[in-house]
Amino acid sequence: MREIVLDTETTGFEPSEGHRIVEIGAVELLNHMPTGRVYHQYINPERAMPAEAFAVHGLGDDFLRDKPRFAEIAAAFWEFIGTDSRLVIHNAAFDMKFLNAELSWAKQPLIGADRALDTLMIARRRFPGSPASLDALCRRFGVDNTSREKHGALLDSEILAEVYLELLGGRQPDLVLSSAPAPKPGAQPVEAWRPRARPVPLPPRLTEAEAEAHAAFVAGLGDAAIWRRYA
Repeated sequence: MREIVLDTETTGFEPSEGHRIVEIGAVELLNHMPTGRVYHQYINPERAMPAEAFAVHGLGDDFLRDKPRFAEIAAAFWEFIGTDSRLVIHNAAFDMKFLNAELSWAKQPLIGADRALDTLMIARRRFPGSPASLDALCRRFGVDNTSREKHGALLDSEILAEVYLELLGGRQPDLVLSSAPAPKPGAQPVEAWRPRARPVPLPPRLTEAEAEAHAAFVAGLGDAAIWRRYA
């Protein structure tokens, strides 16, 4: 299953008031695993960046002036998201209304609402009454967001991908296969059994050819592949 974790940055809150997208970031997942493929694009909004938006995103008019307009990147955007991949978005209604507004202005097909999976709604169902912002979920799941000084679409989509996998149960808790009975009053504590290291390590089962094939596979995934992060 292919999924695209996606985020946008905009000049404001309502496309009906003339606000536009200034940045799109997206991360590809296959069967809930990052592939290393990403999409990232800054966009000239064809309007002045409001001061409040600059404070949030750090993107100014001078920086965006020579960037392509949305109509010029619409085809490449469609090529990346495809026609049937699920779009994983935090507060999906916001991003979808902007994406479809931009697509309509560019005379491009619109994205069906049924393609969007809203992680904000998932978080609110799982943790009713608790904060469900992306920063709050990072704190809950221990996802590192220390580099998130400004809102950035690609960084936020990468962080959201980690949060999304946590919402699906990505970090499996320690399995408890049986419950130990409570000790009787006055009973001496019994030291927990721990396995000892093997005196002689088992020989590796991975052949040299398999190791080389794996290294070649990872090399072809790009610099953002998760295997490179923990190599």
